[in-house]
Amino acid sequence: MVKKIKMRSLLIGGVFTLLFIIFVGRVFWIQGVKANKLLSEVQQIWETDKEVPAQRGKIVDRESRVLAEEVPAYSISVNPSLINQLDILDGVTEGLTEILKDGQDSSELKEKIRGLATKKRTVVPSAENQTDAGASADKGKEDKKDKKPVDPYLKNVEVNNEGKNIDKAKADQVNALIKKLQAEVYAKEKKYGQKADVGINIKTGKKRFYPGNNLAAQIIGYTNREGKASVGIEAQMDEYLKGTPGSISYKSDSKGVELVQSKTVLVPPVNGKDVKLTIDSKIQYYMESALSKVMDEWKPKSLMAIAADPKTMEILGMTSFPNYNPNEFWKAAEQGQTNHNIQSQYEPGSTFKLVTLAAAIEEGVFDPGAWFKSGSVQVEGRKPVYDHNRIGWGNIQYLKGLKKSSNVAFVNLGYKMLGAEKLAQYIDKFGFGKKTGIDLYGEVAGKTKLPYEVDYAAATYGQALTATAIQQAAAYGAVANGGKLMQPYVVKEIIDPATNEVVQQTKPKVVGQPVSEATANKVGEYLEQVVSDQVDGTGKDAYIEGYRIAGKTGTANKVIPGQKGYSKDKWVISFAGYAPVEDPRIVLIIIADEPQLGGVYTRGHYVAAPAFREIMLNSLRYLGVPSSKTQTTAAPVQNNALKAPELEGLTTAQAKEAAGRAGLEVEILGQGTKVITQFPKPGTEIGPYQKLYLAVQPADELDIPDLKGKSLREVMELCSLLGIRTASSGEGYVVTQTLQGEGDQRVLTVQLAPPGGEVVTPPKEKYEAPE
Repeated sequence: MVKKIKMRSLLIGGVFTLLFIIFVGRVFWIQGVKANKLLSEVQQIWETDKEVPAQRGKIVDRESRVLAEEVPAYSISVNPSLINQLDILDGVTEGLTEILKDGQDSSELKEKIRGLATKKRTVVPSAENQTDAGASADKGKEDKKDKKPVDPYLKNVEVNNEGKNIDKAKADQVNALIKKLQAEVYAKEKKYGQKADVGINIKTGKKRFYPGNNLAAQIIGYTNREGKASVGIEAQMDEYLKGTPGSISYKSDSKGVELVQSKTVLVPPVNGKDVKLTIDSKIQYYMESALSKVMDEWKPKSLMAIAADPKTMEILGMTSFPNYNPNEFWKAAEQGQTNHNIQSQYEPGSTFKLVTLAAAIEEGVFDPGAWFKSGSVQVEGRKPVYDHNRIGWGNIQYLKGLKKSSNVAFVNLGYKMLGAEKLAQYIDKFGFGKKTGIDLYGEVAGKTKLPYEVDYAAATYGQALTATAIQQAAAYGAVANGGKLMQPYVVKEIIDPATNEVVQQTKPKVVGQPVSEATANKVGEYLEQVVSDQVDGTGKDAYIEGYRIAGKTGTANKVIPGQKGYSKDKWVISFAGYAPVEDPRIVLIIIADEPQLGGVYTRGHYVAAPAFREIMLNSLRYLGVPSSKTQTTAAPVQNNALKAPELEGLTTAQAKEAAGRAGLEVEILGQGTKVITQFPKPGTEIGPYQKLYLAVQPADELDIPDLKGKSLREVMELCSLLGIRTASSGEGYVVTQTLQGEGDQRVLTVQLAPPGGEVVTPPKEKYEAPE
């Protein structure tokens, strides 16, 4: 018995001794070996890290006007479970619809909110929720008694799009709705309290705001609901704009409450940089305003425009229709977010004649006074090339061929005189067939590789090859600035908002010299006459009284996809040019793809040129550019100055020939064979746009010619020759004229009106390349 007791005592003592050894060993292991690791893990549990988001940088225009910025925002969500429990579905639906509808169809939004507020959970049965078929009925009853009923409704559902990132004004209205519903619920059932939760929640945050709405949308781009940059400058400059988030760390208890004696560690965020664009929002507005009218009237498939400073190729404005509002970015895909200026290519048509003209002048083969037969020209290996009216204008000079936009003239100049190889060189020199390098995503290069030599005949007037709007803008800019091809760009500077220092700046970059300065100036003088000549100039609708405009129209037949040949009723209509000629400040191009012309291509001049005129006039006035007349009076521009040749005493034929070789137009007054007097007088400095009036009868014997369609400047020049005083009313071109008085007391009164004209129906025959 004693032995058994000793054994038990020994056994118990051994067990306790073993347990003690295990305990001591565990304590040693925890406090000695694992102490550092466990302490680190505990500290991680205690410590709370929160990210402190960085402020996204602004996008501003060249004058620091805000185009994109972060602002406080509020998001709405609903609690279907609570809304249905309180039986306030109608009040929530009607109230939120009234606040959030923003001119939209309220019935659609109402149904959306009603659907969200009645949205139920999706309950997936699990094994533990299933009743075993072999279990007793009593057991099943017990299970049902113990289980709580599952709420079929969701607890929180966001009202996306309309209720996402709303402004403070709307958030205040939602708060007022919540108070109203609280009062109604309390009045109905006191048990819920005066400030009961009514199932509408407001979450505070930030959103990207675009104060200009649609303004320059395709350039700026947008950020999505998660704040991620998607397209445009927002995506392209995201590394600079987004900044670096910071963090805040502190110790907390198990419920996340900060401990009293904890040490808070703050790593401040680094806010994003501001991006300044070359865009001028005022000019951008003029462009979008003018083009919206074109969209409304002519309903083209797409419409685009670029305005740039030709001296630097800074983009002052760039717009593309259809467009969208980045504040409603979820509609971008359906409304149109393609920037057609850089992402679409077209056969340019006659605006491309700039290249042929510049090449011909540079190579010395363009003689403005030389004669050619218009109408058609035979090209070996293909059908004849026709002028846009098919019959031409008889034997005319090349300067008139330019004004009339004769395809025959340019086939002669570019294909027959220059040759395909030389023409190809100048196409390349002007940057066609390769990307301009503009700092925007998605640029395409266009196509200039022509499979057959005869295709170069079509290329002389802008068909058989493709180009983008930005390539054409750069080419016209090269002529405007004296022959330098510049790389266009839209990002001007990157600025640190904390110090207001410029951390990166884009400098103008010359990428080529396609023609000499002398050639560029000559091209400008000739293109000016395309606009200033109100009789023969195809660009007359772009004329602005007081400003010297150089420009060129374009009307290109569209190729029918999958078929050979060109469409008879689908065109690309364009106008490109710059002003003022003596000191170019703006180069501007407008392109309309498939405007609805009713099958009448001659209506095309109403599409782009008037919009060009509106944008150019508003922009020049905004920039404070003085009129060309003021500049000429104050300081004549020597580069463009010409002197009236001595034509008095010559026959009319000799006078026309001499004026033509000087690149000048003449108008014969009276009946006779020799020039008696001229205006301006020989040796007078004149502009290349100015006509010479030649009297072949004494001035006092001359009748006043019909001046309908002439500008006030031309009227005054003619009256000066005839010794008649002038008076005018209105603005634009002469529509009526009245002569009063006799002898040197005669006064000619003219009524002016904006340009207009009759619509001419084109011939029914198929033609391959209109003006």
